[in-house]
Amino acid sequence: MNPQSEERILNKVAFRPSLYDVLLKPSLSGLCQSEKEAYQLILDFMEPGQLSQLEKFSFLNAVTTLSSVVRNQANGNMNNYYPKTLLAKKIETFILEEPTEILDSSVRQQAMLCIVGLRFLPHGPSPSLWGSDPENVWTIQALDDMLQALVIEDMRPNMAILQSFLEIILPWLVLSDKVQEQIRALGTISRLLRFICNFSNLSHMASFSITGKLMSTFSIFCLNPSQDICSSAMEALHYLFIILVLQRNPNDEATYKADALGQSSSGMLEPMELMHFFQFFRKYLTAVERADVILVAMESMIKGSMNDVFAASKMLKVILRCSVIDVTKVPEIIQLIYYHVERITDKNVQNTIKKIFQLLVHSHTDEVILTLLKMEDQSQRGTHKSWEILASFPKGYEVIMEYLLQRIISPQAPEDQKADQKTELSTLTATRAIHEMLLVPSQQSEVQTFFASLFVALLFQISSLVTKGSTMAQDEQHETESVNPVSFSLEALKTLMRSSGYIEHLSYIQTLGVWDLLVSPEKHYDGVTLLARSLVVKKCWHNRPVFSFFIKTLQSRGCTNYFTALVFLTELLCCPDVAGVVDEVATRILADWFNCDELATALQFLQITEVYTKHKNTVKMDQGQRAYHREGIGAPGELIRHLHILQPYVLRCCYSFSSDLVMETFRMLQRILKDLTWHHSSSFVLKLIFTLEHFFEEESEQLRLVVFEIYASILAKVSRMTLVFPLRHQILNLLVLLVLHLKDVNAAVVEVRSRTVEPGIQFSLEVNAEHASFPWFHVLSPLSPQVCRLILCNIATILHWSKLKKVFAKSDVFTILGALLRQEKSKTLWFLKQCVALFKSPQGPIRQVAVWFAGQIIWNLDKAEEQEIEEEYAAFRYMQKDPDPIVSCLTVQTFYILEAKEKVIPVETPSSCLCMRRRTKWRYC
Repeated sequence: MNPQSEERILNKVAFRPSLYDVLLKPSLSGLCQSEKEAYQLILDFMEPGQLSQLEKFSFLNAVTTLSSVVRNQANGNMNNYYPKTLLAKKIETFILEEPTEILDSSVRQQAMLCIVGLRFLPHGPSPSLWGSDPENVWTIQALDDMLQALVIEDMRPNMAILQSFLEIILPWLVLSDKVQEQIRALGTISRLLRFICNFSNLSHMASFSITGKLMSTFSIFCLNPSQDICSSAMEALHYLFIILVLQRNPNDEATYKADALGQSSSGMLEPMELMHFFQFFRKYLTAVERADVILVAMESMIKGSMNDVFAASKMLKVILRCSVIDVTKVPEIIQLIYYHVERITDKNVQNTIKKIFQLLVHSHTDEVILTLLKMEDQSQRGTHKSWEILASFPKGYEVIMEYLLQRIISPQAPEDQKADQKTELSTLTATRAIHEMLLVPSQQSEVQTFFASLFVALLFQISSLVTKGSTMAQDEQHETESVNPVSFSLEALKTLMRSSGYIEHLSYIQTLGVWDLLVSPEKHYDGVTLLARSLVVKKCWHNRPVFSFFIKTLQSRGCTNYFTALVFLTELLCCPDVAGVVDEVATRILADWFNCDELATALQFLQITEVYTKHKNTVKMDQGQRAYHREGIGAPGELIRHLHILQPYVLRCCYSFSSDLVMETFRMLQRILKDLTWHHSSSFVLKLIFTLEHFFEEESEQLRLVVFEIYASILAKVSRMTLVFPLRHQILNLLVLLVLHLKDVNAAVVEVRSRTVEPGIQFSLEVNAEHASFPWFHVLSPLSPQVCRLILCNIATILHWSKLKKVFAKSDVFTILGALLRQEKSKTLWFLKQCVALFKSPQGPIRQVAVWFAGQIIWNLDKAEEQEIEEEYAAFRYMQKDPDPIVSCLTVQTFYILEAKEKVIPVETPSSCLCMRRRTKWRYC
């Protein structure tokens, strides 16, 4: 443009005073001081003359301020203050004065924003700024051209500038109730978007943040009763879609344009257009833009007209086709629902909002919960209104409760969290949310459903906090400085029981001091035990579900609170109702947690095993079932029938490196034997008998006592009919050992017991079952020699050795051995092998008798038999080096006698062992 042309244009639009300067006297009473100053600034700068850049900005800001005043007035009109036409001409001079080679100057941009604002201001009967007068340079086309020129930057549209224009125009579209103003706003937006469609390369597209708002607004107006508004909105939406396709997936351009040719000529959103809307919502919009679409639609449903409500509801129904909504601004959506859902009376609209809420609960649970907690903090304490809203949404309460349970039971590890996951629900926050949900009065029936899982989860939460130190509490310290995580979790557990109707149970638990024990690191598991026992004593009707949930959690090898579960289940299994539902699967799950290396776990496992033997029949039987039971076929529902699953683990404990565990294992076996029958437990008893062989020579006198007592208890269950081959062979293989242990040194230890025990008599302590379901105490044992004598008498009875039974009952060791050798001559070599095995006994008196008995056996062997005992003879000779001088001396003397025998007695002459014993007995001793 040459200087002469520019001068002509300036002369054409030069400011000329009008009658408004003289006649117009506006009322400024309703304006604040800054607005009055803006009005006066406009008057001052409207005078002819050249203005500086700073003065131009001041004038434009004053026009913007006054425009805002007019826009906010009910019947506002800029002409009441100053004619819009004159203001527009003044602004045009600013634009024309700017250099033409630079289109993005600050003054030009601010001037165009003022013009856009003036265009949509109401105007009265004064000359129209937007009229069709051919002499008026401010035609619609001119303005469009100017707007289009302004958004161009470096030969491509600047989307940030476009957003500034649209943010000024949109209020006139949304807030105006005049059809012409809405059509004009839509037309301007549509033409701008159409202009943008001509460019494939846009600048600052990332800054264009109103895509979702535009899409939602246009879609709502596509269902407007006015045909003109519908058509304009459809056109604007069409161009917006083209821009999105070009910028986010250019390959879809041809497909979309082909589909767009078939869109309805009515301008209304038909099925094809609804399909496009759904596709664009799902494929082309970002999470922020999707949230804007939902927010705009919901605001229209809440605050808009009936037409807007219908249109927004229809649009949201299309969105609800998505099973999961990936959106941001979840707190804003939840708050919008929370504060306005009660005002909506239309059932269809309510259902649509409920479905939106459900989708958010499923896909953004953390943010929903945190938002509800925040609103609870902001509202009046104790009202729980923010949680009661869940009751009005189907499955909302259940979904959130299930999610919170998982957050407590299996908290997400930091390395498992998504990098872009800004909102992470901590364990303490999840516990607080559960506590709040338990206080909702309308959800008491739902609490019953979740009792078992909630109970276990909260108990695990307390155990983790108490037994593993304050690590979790320190990790969550940033959330609140005033909340003790342990106390908070404990209060949630109390609230659960109170909400479930266990008021009496709470009182009983309080009496036992359970709560104090639970929060004590040293006595925590005592508290767990008493808590479980209280549920058994008070016959809690949730015992079975609680047991089932414990088993369910133990199925995962990642359960960190497995020991708490085992302690609790030890007591819970004492409940007949619980024992009735224990099956093989549950028993195997418990057995899988057995760890012999962990003393506490192994000891707990032994207690569980003992409980299994206490329930002989846990279900009611009809007459037919009783008949089967009498016949020995077995009773259904017996917990003991699953004992075979635990038995291998118990026997493994006998060989533990921990002497305490070994001792407790045998004590437990001693206790449970009286509850075991040969019919149901013969396999286990046989395995136990062969296990005992390795412990008769234990150095621990206390352990040795228990082993002999167990063996005596087993033999008391054996009859002639049950004396099968392995058992008979094993009994005969221990005969010499049992006789020699009549010399056991344990007699002195037993004699200092506080209670007198008659020979051969066993007893147990009585314990009040109300205070201890199954007491873990040590049974007092009789004297070891007396136990051995009792065992020998039982063996004689089983084997029908009537003569030997009298000898076993009263005679000394040497007499018994002599009688045994006389009656069982065929077992001579077997007895010798048993003697040799006892050469390694840690007790000197037993080795001494073993050497003596071995000498007696060898004396009576013939040449053929002597050739079969080379190994035994070598072991016998080695006993000359025994550390006990009595044993070594006896061995030497025995060898002298055996050598003398070979010289004095001819080979063919038989001799009497018993006569020799009588002649040399005192000499040996």
